[in-house]
Amino acid sequence: MGEKKNNTPKFKLNSYWIYIPILLFLIGMSFLNNSGGLSSRKIASNEFTEILNDNDVDKILIINNSRAEIYIKEEAQKKERHEKITKSPFFRKGSYLYEYNFGDLQNFENKLNEAKQKNNLSFDYFNDERTSFADTLINFLPFIILIAIWLFFMRRMSGGGAGGAGGGQIFNIGKSKAKLFDENTKVKTTFKNVAGLEGAKEEVQEIVDFLKNPEKYTKLGGKIPKGALLVGPPGTGKTLLAKAVAGEAGVPFFSLSGSDFVEMFVGVGASRVRDLFKQAQQKSPSIIFIDEIDAIGRARGKNSMTGGNDERENTLNQLLTEMDGFGTDTNVIVLAATNRAEILDKALMRAGRFDRQIYVDLPDLHERREIFEVHIKPLKLSDNANLEFLAQQTPGFSGADIANLCNEAALIAARNNKQAIEHQDFLDAVDRIVGGLEKKNKVITPKEKKVIAYHEAGHATVSWMLEHAAPLVKVTIVPRGQSLGAAWYLPEERKIVQTEQMLDEMCATMGGRAAEKLIFNKISTGALSDLEKVTKQARAMVTVYGLNEEVGNVTYYDSSGNDSFVKPYSEETAKTIDEEISKIIEGQYARAIEILDENKDKLDILADKLLEKEVIFKDDLIEIFGKRPFDKDNKVTTTNNEVGTKED
Repeated sequence: MGEKKNNTPKFKLNSYWIYIPILLFLIGMSFLNNSGGLSSRKIASNEFTEILNDNDVDKILIINNSRAEIYIKEEAQKKERHEKITKSPFFRKGSYLYEYNFGDLQNFENKLNEAKQKNNLSFDYFNDERTSFADTLINFLPFIILIAIWLFFMRRMSGGGAGGAGGGQIFNIGKSKAKLFDENTKVKTTFKNVAGLEGAKEEVQEIVDFLKNPEKYTKLGGKIPKGALLVGPPGTGKTLLAKAVAGEAGVPFFSLSGSDFVEMFVGVGASRVRDLFKQAQQKSPSIIFIDEIDAIGRARGKNSMTGGNDERENTLNQLLTEMDGFGTDTNVIVLAATNRAEILDKALMRAGRFDRQIYVDLPDLHERREIFEVHIKPLKLSDNANLEFLAQQTPGFSGADIANLCNEAALIAARNNKQAIEHQDFLDAVDRIVGGLEKKNKVITPKEKKVIAYHEAGHATVSWMLEHAAPLVKVTIVPRGQSLGAAWYLPEERKIVQTEQMLDEMCATMGGRAAEKLIFNKISTGALSDLEKVTKQARAMVTVYGLNEEVGNVTYYDSSGNDSFVKPYSEETAKTIDEEISKIIEGQYARAIEILDENKDKLDILADKLLEKEVIFKDDLIEIFGKRPFDKDNKVTTTNNEVGTKED
């Protein structure tokens, strides 16, 4: 027979219980301090006069010149008036029965002397300067509350609680908050779950391989890299790549955010850095991953108002010391991620700390196809879903955007009570994410609707007639998001952009306002987003890319990201820049009017069809304009990416 286990829960002392006897002690002291116990009763002036005239008073104690404690003669306590108090279980023999707040002391003493002489009364009264325990407690109450609040927050920050061990954990505030992943908490994410990012995966796979097989590199004299910094736009998969490293490496993996080092107390950040690296060295070989490192890694000395004892700078200094302080034989690697590499401190970026900077860029067409294949695995798709077409539809989408797109398509299909997700659901999801929620019930007057139709038809006509403009996919005048209408294009995924290509895109963007001017001889506020886009493009041509002959082959772009309150050019150059920007925009506006004037009949047909159908596609444009002569094999590759107008 095995020993029978006792399942009775053990008594566990809670550290908060210490406050119970303290509270009971305070209540008891207050009770003892009250010489009348809990039975004494406050009386009014008329009742005090009756008791006084009946000669029941034995003595009176005047407390602090404000109130009177009235003691009743022993033989008078048998009266019915007083028996209600004397028979109370809280009454103590020899204590006062009544308490009277008399107001002015001089008037009260005169009243007592007058009563003694008039009625020949035999009682005495005494003055007593007394500080009650309750008064003392009230005086110290603010300090008691402040101490209690301080203890509460210190316990919360140190991880203490109702478990009994919190009392000794108040000093754990300087400990690292890193979450440890090891063989007991296995991470399921691997490199198979990371689609695309081939170059970045090769870099981090080498780090993983070094931790698994260090002899392969050390026998040739190689040393382990101290750190690798993942840099890239939001949503491109930097944190996902780090998770894959944790799942593949098979070594302890410490994960935390840059903001975890920040605390309200001075010195806590540096203490947590020291503790983090101490834990990592004890479990070497290991990996430390700091997400959003710009929270503590920002360049020092940018703001002189913070002074030399800035807590964030102290934390960064400790991080710099730790990263360059441990030997190469400890096999501890630091991974970090940020999308603001330009603001990081140069000392953090030097060799010996972050030896490698791995740029995680937005996925290209092939990589988007691979990302789609990863995210559609849990989805139930119909046979008509075309991943290749979806990859073409989503230029500029990050991995997080594609994941959101797949989820949105599933929600749309479920909303329509479908048994599987169809290709149209993905198209609707793209429209929903890029353009916003469709607002079919928005009230638009017929006149406004006609203006919107010609505006969007102007975009479609000009872009169709220009060689370097993005091929149009569809045009709609259904309100969506903040736009009253939109034209959807397929931007070509170019690595470099030539002057002719930028000018054609600007001309197509100005097609909406040009159509309004040509048809109605009026312009509206509907071209706000168009004007914003072409102004940025024209300014970039002149000041960034050096594509303007008047300004010349110079750029005023600062890749370091340093803010400057002084213009890097003279006032005369600034005037030339403004003139050239205006000249470029007005030139493309005139060019758009000219193209629309030559195709005015087709513009009218397209606008009428828009008013009738509200949404038209590439096939409708081919029917009206014919195929574009400069498209290869007269074949147009299409996708949805809104770069059209925003009607205000």
